[in-house]
Amino acid sequence: MIPYGRQYIDEEDIRSVIEILRSDFITQGPKVEEFERALAEYCGATYAVAFNSGTSALYCAYRALGLKEGDSFITTPITFTATVSMGVMLGAKPIFCDVEEDTGNMDVNLLEGLITQNTKLVVPVHYAGHPVNMQKLWEIAQRHNLWVVEDACHALGSSYKGYKTGSCKYSHITVFSFHPVKHITTGEGGAALTNDRDLYEKLLQCRNHGIKKGEDWEYSVEFPSFNFRITDIQCALGLSQLKKLSTFVERRRKVAEFYNSKLSNNPHLDLPVEKPYAFHSYHLFPIRLRDERIRREVFRRLRQSGIFVQVHYIPVYWHPFLNYPKGLCPVAERFYSKEVSLPIYPSIKDEELYYVVEKLEEILSD
Repeated sequence: MIPYGRQYIDEEDIRSVIEILRSDFITQGPKVEEFERALAEYCGATYAVAFNSGTSALYCAYRALGLKEGDSFITTPITFTATVSMGVMLGAKPIFCDVEEDTGNMDVNLLEGLITQNTKLVVPVHYAGHPVNMQKLWEIAQRHNLWVVEDACHALGSSYKGYKTGSCKYSHITVFSFHPVKHITTGEGGAALTNDRDLYEKLLQCRNHGIKKGEDWEYSVEFPSFNFRITDIQCALGLSQLKKLSTFVERRRKVAEFYNSKLSNNPHLDLPVEKPYAFHSYHLFPIRLRDERIRREVFRRLRQSGIFVQVHYIPVYWHPFLNYPKGLCPVAERFYSKEVSLPIYPSIKDEELYYVVEKLEEILSD
């Protein structure tokens, strides 16, 4: 089976974890802060807070910015549910901005028309690893006094106009995921980066039950929260993985280059783009079938051939917890109806790539 994504773990990674298992700290120890410093330095941000998942990081980012019942936030329907559900958990209402036809990213040209007096923040999602047009989005957010949280769970290693995603050049907080299919992994894990000291302290507090420590044994719980802590075991793995991130991204871009070279002339497909302002880190390689009627057959036949493709994503507002009407974001719905994610990850073999292309073209030519 060839999955759409998977982790790359080598002996160096394994040794780094074993070293922690033999140490005095396996939960909250020095490796957590070491990983946070290394991640912040890589991205060009001042602070990083590591969490037990990207979902937890999103929750605490929203909480740190004061999102609450009666507020609304604007995001995209082409994303995993966590982008939206963490805001809903805080009582806020999601407003959905339609996407660009070619990138699947939020269409920033539509953003201003969705802002109301209740809008508190904007959450762009760097779909598949391609950055949103952040400067334009930031300028709109500044005019309307809105917070900006980048959901960059797909986009570690990408850049926008020369700034690494995570630098928070055009946002208040950036969130990453370290799930095994992402660019680096800590098993499960995530992080929130910021350049704001006050937000940094709120993120730390939200990660640890809402606790504010005092002198000696004393502490106070200023708001109820959860245990969102990550462990030294995970952060040791994350540190080892971070050393290989540039190599991982380079390989992903080589895989994308291969697909583009082999499939660019296929009359049945539209392929991912890379805008002039973007450096794409290719968490996904989302193709779009020009005839959406054959999508399910192509999906099933590829899986029957041992190629475990996936679809990203069912528009979030179709899910029962929201159940918004269909037709709300027609471009996003059209994007979803045509999309299939081909395998892309650092350890995929060249012969596997040739097999994927061969099977896909064979199915499309029938």
